[in-house]
Amino acid sequence: MQTRPHTGLNLVAGEWTPAAGGRTFARRNPADQDDVVGEFPDSSAADMRAAVAAVAEGAAEWAAAPAERRAAVLEAAAAWLEERAEQLTAELVREEGKTRAEAAIETSRTPKNLRYYAGEALRITGRSYPADDGGLVYTRREPVGVVGAVTPWNFPLNIPSRKIGPALAAGNGVVFKPSPVTPLMAQRLVEALLAGGLPPRVIALVHGGAEPGAALAADPHVAAVTFTGSTAAGRAVHAAVGPSRRCQLEMGGKNPVIVLEDADLDRAAQIVAKGAFGLSGQACTGTSRVIVHESVHDALLERVVRLAEARTVGDGMRPGVDMGPLAADFQLRKVLEYVRVGEEEGAKLVTGGRRPDGPGLDRGLFVTPAVFADVTPDMRIAREEIFGPVLAFQRAADLDEAITLADATEYGLSAGIVTRDLDRALTFAARVRSGLVKVNQPTTGMAMTVPFGGLKESSTQTFKEQAGESMMLFYTQEKSVYISP
Repeated sequence: MQTRPHTGLNLVAGEWTPAAGGRTFARRNPADQDDVVGEFPDSSAADMRAAVAAVAEGAAEWAAAPAERRAAVLEAAAAWLEERAEQLTAELVREEGKTRAEAAIETSRTPKNLRYYAGEALRITGRSYPADDGGLVYTRREPVGVVGAVTPWNFPLNIPSRKIGPALAAGNGVVFKPSPVTPLMAQRLVEALLAGGLPPRVIALVHGGAEPGAALAADPHVAAVTFTGSTAAGRAVHAAVGPSRRCQLEMGGKNPVIVLEDADLDRAAQIVAKGAFGLSGQACTGTSRVIVHESVHDALLERVVRLAEARTVGDGMRPGVDMGPLAADFQLRKVLEYVRVGEEEGAKLVTGGRRPDGPGLDRGLFVTPAVFADVTPDMRIAREEIFGPVLAFQRAADLDEAITLADATEYGLSAGIVTRDLDRALTFAARVRSGLVKVNQPTTGMAMTVPFGGLKESSTQTFKEQAGESMMLFYTQEKSVYISP
């Protein structure tokens, strides 16, 4: 059922405001393009510069706040989110296209992130060192200043919370530039922080497209930029930030799962299907390639195809639906184009990759999960990130060849193996060039207490995301102090 469209605003200098130029954009429900989720400011570079300047002025108050106060704000924001979990779950399904079950996981994970970083606020410490003159030498960790957070649409609450949470825990001001695909979720997160007691001038929210995002990365008053998104956009952010400011990038993936001949094939098929088709394939760590020992290739292919065809595609709010729409029309066009390219290059489309039939499905951005066989390493569907429910099967004669195929892309984000042989699993973990390695698990999913980041073109490989200490290092700078008696 459609509800009244939301009216979105930017938060600049502590005030909710439209874009200075008055421009707006509409966000539509990907499951029903006739349903307008809301109208949001289509901001300019000038809007972003004003937001950065305001946060630069307001951040000093927050930097001086006791750690206990910073922690209390994050705890209170988490409680606000938890109290509204049902509302947020429904809004997330409507705006981004997840199933209700997938959205519920995200709305429950987000407040846990904030509580985790509330604890990190209380653990920021320095070190002391011996001094030859009997004095004192110590280090102190201080906030970097203004942090720019540029976030994607596929986890519009979870990913921003694990960027903004630690940034605020460390005492920084934050300028938040969310994806225009999921502006409502971004606004809800900021509302939670303000309701939790965050001073309004410590954070800014600027909606819009590439123009304000580029202005944020280029602004010299921004001390650090954290970005999650495509590799192409990440490279542009990195170039704009330059060598004298901090930059943390988490970018694309082309994540493989190796299935060896000793694997439980039913279990392997479930692992592959969950990683490939969960979240409609729209996860940076999603499984896009499965590299199978030739002796079990056909048997596994048959099982995965059966699971793909059993997926019920539709509006994520409907009972029984286990794969929602793609989040945006450009995503649908991209996925369908890669299906066409795969067939043109000679891969065999075994199932899926088509617009489904059914009541109301023509109004949404739906596609059936696609499985390709006979895929070779030179094909684009084996090398390029698709970010949708498209899975490429490749054959391997042994573990060595499988690892070579796994590494045959520019990406190195997540990689998995399914085997009963612990020795070969550990060999894979040691040799594969991937920042995240999963054994007998889907390539998706991770614990909030564990560092997360890619290798090769999947990351800047500077500061890790997710885990406490490695994350807090990005948002603080170290100062060495020498005191003589």
